Amino acid sequence: MADRDQLLAWREALLRARYAGTRIVECDGRKVEYRSDSEMASALADLERRLGIANRVTQVRINSSKGV
Repeated sequence: MADRDQLLAWREALLRARYAGTRIVECDGRKVEYRSDSEMASALADLERRLGIANRVTQVRINSSKGV
């Protein structure tokens, strides 16, 4: 799985292309052509989901004492 910075770069490239009205996204030497805006929206939703997973807290440590 890609790291958080890579996912953010892909999301920004996809958003720029979508807002510009183009269906071709190029990022890190890779070029992807989407067939429709709904396909781009689906890819964007997937990136958002992956970013949510990457930002999730996976470990919680609890320290306690009796106060004595």
